[in-house]
Amino acid sequence: MTVTLLGPAQIRDLAARAGVRPTKALGQNFVLDGGTVRKIVRQADVEPGMRVVEVGPGLGSLTLGLLEAGADVVAVEIDPVLTRLLPGTVGEHAGLRPLDEPGRVALADDEGRIRLEVVLQDALDVTELPGEPPRALVANLPYNVSVPVLLTFLERFASLEHGLVMVQAEVADRLAAPPGSRTYGVPSAKAAWYADVRRTATVGRSVFWPAPNVDSALVRLDRREPPVTTATREDVFAVVDGAFAQRRKMLRSALAGLFGSADAAVAALAAAGVDPQARGETVDIAAFARIAEHLPRDRAVRGTVEP
Repeated sequence: MTVTLLGPAQIRDLAARAGVRPTKALGQNFVLDGGTVRKIVRQADVEPGMRVVEVGPGLGSLTLGLLEAGADVVAVEIDPVLTRLLPGTVGEHAGLRPLDEPGRVALADDEGRIRLEVVLQDALDVTELPGEPPRALVANLPYNVSVPVLLTFLERFASLEHGLVMVQAEVADRLAAPPGSRTYGVPSAKAAWYADVRRTATVGRSVFWPAPNVDSALVRLDRREPPVTTATREDVFAVVDGAFAQRRKMLRSALAGLFGSADAAVAALAAAGVDPQARGETVDIAAFARIAEHLPRDRAVRGTVEP
């Protein structure tokens, strides 16, 4: 299958013909540069036949790059105009044909293999995806919801073995930060529950339309098992949230509300082998899990928590 990537002129022409203007409300910044697209795909280790989920495909720049590498793509898009536009663009530039099934937006190759399926939905509301479970998440994530989307997909789709996402550079630093660094916080600890995370490259502003006011970066995630613990993920994340709610507080004070009192928090921290005078920024996810094991039963989290 021969795939032609989109260039700057084609992207602007597509948008103009469809009446599309990137909006800050949806965090839309479209990638203009084919070299950047191929760099993302390459660093994501995309293989022929790999099932990949893409969030926010926009006008299709990265989608075409994934198809060029041989991936089968399920694209989740919140914008109905872009959802309608994407199949035509991919069909023209990748030689795929629409699948004739009512209620399903999909494209197949000449052998009938479905290569692209488009889901019109808010990524934060997606609980299932069509077709085979995806092995990789590869996306230029909308800046305004990048962390919630990433953590939500890692939680809901256990089939994801790895991911490569483009996010705001500051967010990339927070996601990949180790304990003890000044940028370590809630996103760092929660991402570490699911995966080993590292920042791989900086992406300049000129490759986007419109050009954002900040630099971007690529973040690689490789799935690993969470810490061995008797605590639930919800309990662990509640402890993480509590520890960073007032970042400069010592844990004995920061977690007093969650454990019922400062004395109870001190006892739980001591039992977990964590210094009560430490601050959340020094504690790794395994230690947060040990702390959560000592939550009083009546204070343990029973429902869901924010990703």
